[in-house]
Order: sequence, then structure tokens, then C-alpha cells
Amino acid sequence: MAAGEAARADFARHWQAQFPGEPAPRMELGSVRAMERELERCRRHLRRLQRALAEERFKVGYLEAALARAPPPPAVPRPAGSSPEGGSAGSSDAEDASSADFNYGADEYDAEGNEEPKALPEGSETMPYIDESPTMSPQLSARGQDSGDGVSPTPADGLGTGGERDAGKGLEMRKLVLSGFLASEEIYINQLEALLLPMKPLKATATTSQPVLTLQQIETIFYKIQDIYEIHKEFYDSLCPKVQQWDSNVTMGHLFQKLASQLGVYKAFVDNYKIALETAEKCSQSNYQFQKISEELKVKGPKDSKESHTSVTMEALLYKPIDRVTRSTLVLHDLLKHTPADHPDYPLLQDALRISQNFLSSINEDIDPRRTAVTTPKGETRQLIKDGFLVELSEGSRKLRHVFLFTDVLLCAKLKKTAVGKHQQYDCKWYVPLADLVFPSPEESEHCPQVHVIPDHELEDMKMKISAIKSEVQKEKANKGQSRAIERLKKKMFENEFWLLLNSPAIPFRIHNRNGKSYLFLLSSDYERSEWREAIQRLQKKDLQAFVLSSVELQVLTGSCFKLRTVHNIPVTSNKDDDESPGLYGFLHVIVHSAKGFKQSANLYCTLEVDSFGYFVSKAKTRVFRDTTEPQWNEEFEIELEGSQSLRILCYEKCYDKTKLNKDNNEIVDKIMGKGQIQLDPQAVQTKNWHMDVIEMNGIKVEFSMKFTSRDMSLKRTPSKKQTGVFGVKISVVTKRERSKVPYIVRQCVEEVEKRGIEEVGIYRISGVATDIQALKAVFDANNKDILVMLSDMDINAIAGTLKLYFRELPEPLLTDRLYPAFMEGIALSDPAAKENCMMHLLRSLPDPNLITFLFLLEHLKRVAEKEPINKMSLHNLATVFGPTLLRPSEGESKAHLTLASDIWSHDVMAQVQVLLYYLQHPPISFSELKRNTLYFSTDV
Repeated sequence: MAAGEAARADFARHWQAQFPGEPAPRMELGSVRAMERELERCRRHLRRLQRALAEERFKVGYLEAALARAPPPPAVPRPAGSSPEGGSAGSSDAEDASSADFNYGADEYDAEGNEEPKALPEGSETMPYIDESPTMSPQLSARGQDSGDGVSPTPADGLGTGGERDAGKGLEMRKLVLSGFLASEEIYINQLEALLLPMKPLKATATTSQPVLTLQQIETIFYKIQDIYEIHKEFYDSLCPKVQQWDSNVTMGHLFQKLASQLGVYKAFVDNYKIALETAEKCSQSNYQFQKISEELKVKGPKDSKESHTSVTMEALLYKPIDRVTRSTLVLHDLLKHTPADHPDYPLLQDALRISQNFLSSINEDIDPRRTAVTTPKGETRQLIKDGFLVELSEGSRKLRHVFLFTDVLLCAKLKKTAVGKHQQYDCKWYVPLADLVFPSPEESEHCPQVHVIPDHELEDMKMKISAIKSEVQKEKANKGQSRAIERLKKKMFENEFWLLLNSPAIPFRIHNRNGKSYLFLLSSDYERSEWREAIQRLQKKDLQAFVLSSVELQVLTGSCFKLRTVHNIPVTSNKDDDESPGLYGFLHVIVHSAKGFKQSANLYCTLEVDSFGYFVSKAKTRVFRDTTEPQWNEEFEIELEGSQSLRILCYEKCYDKTKLNKDNNEIVDKIMGKGQIQLDPQAVQTKNWHMDVIEMNGIKVEFSMKFTSRDMSLKRTPSKKQTGVFGVKISVVTKRERSKVPYIVRQCVEEVEKRGIEEVGIYRISGVATDIQALKAVFDANNKDILVMLSDMDINAIAGTLKLYFRELPEPLLTDRLYPAFMEGIALSDPAAKENCMMHLLRSLPDPNLITFLFLLEHLKRVAEKEPINKMSLHNLATVFGPTLLRPSEGESKAHLTLASDIWSHDVMAQVQVLLYYLQHPPISFSELKRNTLYFSTDV
């Protein structure tokens, strides 16, 4: 009670100092919870007032503009039925068009042409939120009415009538949208010029004995501004003449498409935005000369403004690029609305809008205003920078944690179990002040526990179960099954996905507190590990102090996590809504062409990651290109997609320093030079042609191409038209032509793998370079005499890939279409003796070339599995790779077995794996023994 009275008295004293004579409003300040409620109420009230103020400003601006351009009313009697304002009750099309003055800078200047500083969203002092849902456009502004050389957003003449009028109106509306946007683009360029103006003199003084700022401070504050200015100046100079010389044939979609393709510069600016503001603020506090410069930057007014210049702060100008991305998206939205679908600009504008919206989605995770959290003991604002679910290795077992990175502390929490209807809360497991947090190197991690890796076959088994349940859910929905049965299946699917999420990650992310304790997280993606590390290291560049939170402070901070979190659901597919995209299923072909932008020569390679079952996994890796600044890989990969929605590319510098080699197989010691991510848009990639793209990452540009083949297309076994080769030709034809028992291609590939690839980690699982595989395919098909020389020089994964491709492209599976149903029935038998009889009987029923080749391959795969401690390929792993390849029916047969595109691990595939695994686990099978026993069994199946 006493504490509450003291707090109210303190508030009243501060209120009187600010508003003398005004009685202080009554507020509940008796507890932390009460103050939080009051704060939330005040924020809501402030938002309402800000909105009301913005609406009134808009009305004033509109009315002044409308009165300024309205001609004097003609002195004619008002006809009956007309409105008292002097127009008809229903305004004409011409009036509609002339009043629809689109201007995408309406809130940057008031009616007099003076700048109105844009209010940042509530609780977002340093990082405003970007609206990525452009449903409305700012309209009806006073600017752009100059009749001189400037672009006028007002149509010169009235529009026509009937169909002619409609067509003219659409054309005029496009011009109005563009004119308004062009006017605001001019203002934006002026603002960027004003921001750049002090940069040159500041750089000039940086090398003198009395610098205003250091070169590093200048680079940080003005980071990417010059690039952004040049991009928009070029865009403006290209668009302006097109709008001034407007006609129905004008096209400008390519300009917007190019502008959208350069948004990577904005990503770099956004990433640096908070640091730029903080650096500018610190420099202002420590240097009076810079403070004067940053408080009064002169911005040229627009052409029709009464004032030639306005004074703006550097902080306000640094916000402008953040705001501009949304405005560009808004104009694209409106242009599409007024562009006919058959207009040549339409697909270009659609593409530009897609890129812009994807970009907004990707950066909003970094600039969400909800991230303002609680106040630190020093009275500073503590913001939430990043949060997400990570797997922690705690006391020898894996635990799913929700990790929160604030501006000065990393907090690891667990969501408490609460009764239905109760408010959910987090329980803090531990926290580390960023001032005390260090990342131990692998050689310093002796005390960290070794990572127990779950065998691949257990993970694959679980994926099969999840997909089988997913199929059952789809069937239940299709048959309008009971909701209780569907919920039961969904619950089971969630449990299995949760297990997979918990047990898949194997990349260590170690965190150490200087005061003693260390923590170990396990991640599935090096990209994700790098994101966390970089976010922490960016914050550690500030002047951070060590501290200890009191129990109350920790309770308040942990209590804020539920409200502030940006990641709400555990990343499993069963948490997705039914109308969300299921992702892509099939094969993504990616060619990694080249990279440029490296400042010094290095040994460089790239890896590719895609999301699968709710988390990202590494799928392919290029060769190391040695000692270069411009690697030219030109390597093609085939990546299997399992409900994937994103592709990530990471660029590494290879570490050859033996002192840094990892003690832990899963530790990655190579340095990440850059990383980037793109959305896999089904419309963009599902074409027969290659789609070329560029990912910009930390000043590095990686060029790549991709195309997608859906699973049903990739499963087709297509007989070759040329029967002279080996690929796509029946195995009996090949062996008869070669006068051999096992095809030459199978024997040579197996021999080469056993000679130098049997100890290769992930042999048969890791993709070979597609271009190498195609080269080997061509050589074997042509029966080239240089085959052996080529094999000895070729990457072993390409040779393994060639063998898999040969079996995959057989016109019918090695174990034949005819026997496929019997193999499915045989493997499902429960009685071991009956299963043994059936499975051996089916082998005897195979044609001799098929049986001999199968037994030859079987013994090879067993020899590979003997090296499992080194190559990590168990019998189960090999069965998963080869089972579907050797058993999957040809097209005619497979139609009955394919239901959904997402049925990758369907019951059939599970059974195909089990069939091969049965034979791999069986004692050695001899061809002669099998044939001898043929006398005692019927060969009819």
C-alpha cells in the first residue's frame, strides 16, 4: 500500500513539473502488474489520438488541395435533385478521375510543403515495422499541380464516354498512380542527397589530425545510402520521360522489375539500421560539430513547394529508406489494379510485386515493433531482437527450448504446462548477459558433452510414419471422415514430428558464460547457427555492462516473453493451417554457376539447404574452388524436396589448418563468407525452362539457375528410343548384346566405388554433380573407349550417382512389374517361415539377368555397410536409397500406387525399403542354390 502511495506521489511530482497547474490523472501504480496494465492502456489511448491527428491532417491537406485546384463554380441555377454542393448527387467519372490524385509521399510533407516527421509506431523507437499488406493507397495530395516541366498528376482533359471512356479512364488512372509516385520519388531522392551531402567532407577530415568522425563510423552511419541513391536516381531518370510523354503504348514494368531485383541493398541497409542510428547518436553526444551537422540537414523541397529547402534531422532521414520499401509495394499494388491482364507490363509488375512482398516478409522478422520489451535497471529500453525454438542438450538429454535474444541478454525458457483457460507463461531455465557471453572454439570445448547422433535409419523411419499418417489424414478428409478420427491422427502426427524435430539436429552451437557455465544447443542448419551467432555478435559491439538480474527483474523479463515472442508455434507441419501451402514435392535441379564480390583470394565452396519436415537440412555441396576471388563452379545438383518452401545458399571459405580440425564430426570449422535465402515460388520454378536468379549475401553475389520436376513426373520410367545404349534399355537386351551376366556399367561403377569410395562418408546418399553424372551417362551409352580413364578421374559421388541413375531409368524395375504386387504381399507376412519361403520363391521367379545383377548388387551393398563406422551408411540407409529405385513400378503400374503428390514416404515406399532391407539382412544368397531349389517349388506367382 505504502509503495503504491509513494509511486503515485512521485508520478504527481513529475506531472506538475511537466504540466504546471494541471491536476495529475489517477493511475494504479501499486504493483508491477498494475503498472503494466496502465502502460498498455496509455499506449492504446496514444495510438487512438495519433490516428485521429493523422486523419485530421489528411482532411486539411485534401481540402486545401481541392480548393486550390477547383475552378470557380459557374453561375447557373441548380437543377432540382442536385446536391447542395453544386454537383449532381452521383459524381461523374471525370470528377472521380480528377480527384483520385495518387501520391505516395502524402505523409512526408504538410499542405505547405514542409516536412512532417513521420511518427514511429508505438514501442518502436529504433526499428519501425514495415507494412507488407498494401490494401490501400495514400491518395489525394496537394502536390504535383505545376503546369511547368514537372509531372502533373491531374488529367488535362475530361475522359470520354462509354467504352472509350472506360479504356481512357484505366489509362488515366495508371498515369495518376505513376505521377503521384514520381513526385514522391523526387522528394525521396532529394532526401537521400541531403543525407549524402555531409559524407564527403566528413571523409575528408577523417584522415586529418582533427577528424570529426573515424572512417569506420562514417561507413556505419552512411552504409548503403550511396547505392540506394544511385538505384533510385537511375529509376527516376528512366521513368520520368515515360510519364511526361504518356500514351497508351508506354511500358515501364521492366523498370519496376529491375527496382525490385535490387532490393538486396535494402536488406543490407535494414540489417545495419539500428547500429547506424546508435553510432550517429553516440557521435552526436561526443562531438558537438557532428551534432550540429546531424540536427539540420537541408532537403530541397519539391518543384511546387513554396520553400526551397527544409531542415530535417539525420535520424529522420535515415528512416526514409525503411519507409520507401512499403511505398514501392503500394504503387505496384495500385498499378496492377489499373493494368489490363493482357498488357505487356502486367506479368512484369506481378513479378516485381511478388519480389517486393517476399522481401517485406523476410525483413519484417527483423523489424517487428513488438520487440520493445521492458526497461533495464538503468532505465534503458530492452528490446527483443530474435527468438526461436532450439534443441538444448541438458543433463544428457535433448530438450526443446524457446530462446530469446534481447539487446543485452540471452534468455533460455520453457513454456510452462498450464490448465485449460489459464494464461500461458514461460519458465526461465537460464540467462547469460551478453557482456559475459563468449563462443568457445571446438578446441576449447573439452568440457562440453559429446553429441549423440541419432542413426539416419531411425530418422528415415520416422519420416515414413509421418507421411503415412499424413496420407491417412488426407484420405479421411476426402471421405468426410469423423473429426474425432482426424484429430487423433493429427495428434499422433504431431508427436512423431516433435520427436523428429528434437532428434534430427546434430550441429553444435556452444555458448559459454565467462563466470563458469557452458550450454550446448543442437541445430540442423549451419545457416541458422550463423544467424544466432551474428545477431549476438552485432549486439556485443555496443558498450555492454555485466549485471545480475534480481528475482523480480527476472520474473518481469520472463513474463514479457509470452507477449513479445515472434515465433508462436513449434516448427512442425502439423501446426500449419489447412489453407497454407503444403510446399513442393519432387526434385529441384540447381546449377550453381559462379560468385563474385570477394575482396581477397580464398578456397571457396557453396552448400545448399532446403526445409523438410519443418526444419532445414543441407542437401548438396559444390567442389572447393581454390585460391580465387571469382569461383566458376557451374555444377548441377538434383535435390529431393519433401514439402519444401525455401532454398538457402551458404558460401564458405575452406579451412585447411590442421590445428583447427574438429574433434567432433558435426562441428563445422569452415568460415561462412555469406548466406542467402529465397522462397521457392511454385509458379516460378514449375516450368520446363531453367529459371536464373542471383542471391546477394554480404556484398557477395552468387548466380544460380533452377528448375523443378514434380514427383509424379520424376517417377516415370521412360524407355529409351535408342536401343543401342544402356540407359532406358531392358537389362536382358543389354546383357545379351554384351554377352555378360551383369551389365558392364554396373560392374565398372561397383568396382570403382569399392576401390576408392567405400569409406566415403555418405556414399550413395550424397548427390554427385549432375553434369558429371550426365557426362558418364553419355560415355556409357556411346560405349566410348575412354570410359575407364574417365571413371578413374571422376568424383566418386558422381560414379555412385550414375549407378543409381541406371537402375532408376530402367524401363521396368530390376525386380520387375509382374512380381511387384507379390513382393508387397510377401514382405507384409508375419510368420517368419512363410515370409522366408515367399521371398526366396520370388527371387527364383526373376529372369536370370535380373536375378544375377540383383545378387551382385546385394553383395556390394553389404560390403559398403561393413564400413558403416567410417562411411555412416548402414544397411537401412542403403535400403532407403536403393529400395524404391529397384522396386518402383513403371508408369502404367505406378498410377495405382500414386495418390497424393506429398506421398513421398507412402506405405508403398516403406514396403519397398523393407523388401531390400530383408535381402540385405539375409545370409548370403547363392544363384546356384536358388536355382537348385527351383525343382521343389512352382514358378507360378
